[in-house]
Amino acid sequence: MPFQVKVTLVAFLGDINRYPCHFCHNVGDEIIFDGEKYIGRLCADVWPSIAPKVYAIHTAGPRYADPTEYYPFWYAPLSVKDPSLKKYDGLGFRCVLQTIEEPQQYHMRNLMPPTAFNWPPSESGVPKDTVVLCPDIRSSALFKIEAFDLSEKGHCTPYFRREMVILHKVQAKGSLPTDKILDEFSKQEQEGIYPAMSQLLVNRLVEELGLMGYVEVDGAEVAVTAKGKKKLDTFKSDLTQEEVLALGI
Repeated sequence: MPFQVKVTLVAFLGDINRYPCHFCHNVGDEIIFDGEKYIGRLCADVWPSIAPKVYAIHTAGPRYADPTEYYPFWYAPLSVKDPSLKKYDGLGFRCVLQTIEEPQQYHMRNLMPPTAFNWPPSESGVPKDTVVLCPDIRSSALFKIEAFDLSEKGHCTPYFRREMVILHKVQAKGSLPTDKILDEFSKQEQEGIYPAMSQLLVNRLVEELGLMGYVEVDGAEVAVTAKGKKKLDTFKSDLTQEEVLALGI
């Protein structure tokens, strides 16, 4: 069951006094994709780069990692060409075992994470956030993309409702093992409502509830958090009496 996605302009890495943003974007601007529509303003120049990552995070949520995160070069030092060393590395580079800091504020190196390629390397040098840089590198608007909640719109609606009913049933028991949650649903509730419930579906829905902090999983035991109780109360308050009776909550 996919996630809602937020796109936030977190910084201008370029000189916006000399090269202002002509879309008049400001740091802090937000665009939301709720599962069926985008809410907010976004420069058309950035859409082609942002849309594929919004889709990926909408699907995978906080589990998504940019493929470049897995490159081992994040843990390698800087280098200079040295053909005499080709017999070792196959290309001919010599390690520069130091951190180089560029004194110029708008040097191209500043488009990289500030801790990337420091020596010695650290995990903090690997870019963990999913970001997109405006193609106008003069201003270099930097947008962060992240999942912030479960999606309950569009074709996500039935899955979201299943998750809310799972919250209700787990809360009523105090806690439940993941492999016992399905037993709390009658045969009609399991197979007479879309999507039909299976243990595999329960596992995935519980995982997503955990990713958003609505449940805690201790071993095999699932318990609803305070955040999850608040989410469930909000969901219930928006239901009609007919829906309350149908869902049994």
